[in-house]
Amino acid sequence: MDKTAFYNACNKIVGADRQRKGIGTLGEKTLHAVLKNYYEPHEENHEIKVGRFVADIVGEQGVIEIQTRSFGSLLEKLDNFLEFCEVTVVYPLPALKYVSWLDMETGELSPKHKSPKKCRIYDAFKEIIRIKYALDNPRFHLVLCFLEVDEIRFLNGWSENKKRGSSRCDRIPKDIIEEVRFDCVEDYRRFLPDGLPDEFTSAHYAKACKINKQLASNGLNILNYLGLVERVGKKGNSFIYKVVEK
Repeated sequence: MDKTAFYNACNKIVGADRQRKGIGTLGEKTLHAVLKNYYEPHEENHEIKVGRFVADIVGEQGVIEIQTRSFGSLLEKLDNFLEFCEVTVVYPLPALKYVSWLDMETGELSPKHKSPKKCRIYDAFKEIIRIKYALDNPRFHLVLCFLEVDEIRFLNGWSENKKRGSSRCDRIPKDIIEEVRFDCVEDYRRFLPDGLPDEFTSAHYAKACKINKQLASNGLNILNYLGLVERVGKKGNSFIYKVVEK
């Protein structure tokens, strides 16, 4: 993690020109643009065709993809890139988030307020479950990039105050807090918290990680595929798992 390089990328992207063009009018969102310049400041290495697809970055470390949206369409792209080189997927997560609201009729932006939600590594399960078949490829690398961000949302939701069901306009990164890298299968043991019983269900895992049951189910699906846990039985409708020792 290089905070100086991150601040340089922020200053380059979140500048007068971007502000002048107006919030939400740019083809590339701010968060994606900042991270692309953070991980590769040389723009000639951006948006390079590799096989049938275009990569965000191609450089000495191979392909780097900044994935700010759903991973649903990423698997085919990864299969293509992994035929040629090392591939790193960077997934940004807000460890600290401030939210403001943009009135689409008046253009007024509300004061920002601090969101109570703070993402942790387990929040990545929702997306990386979609690419689990790439996780054990020795050429594949994952970086969870935890950030402080200002999030701007449109006041276009279905509730009376138009906030529930609203759509996101942009995310502006303010600081980088931590990068967590996964370079091999063993690195995914970080998803095995202390305090698990010798044999456990998804409910035990959810409680140990302090996450909901759906995230726990996704996480154990991934860990089982990677051979870090194994199913050793069943209790009612729930699988019983055991950690596979090194």
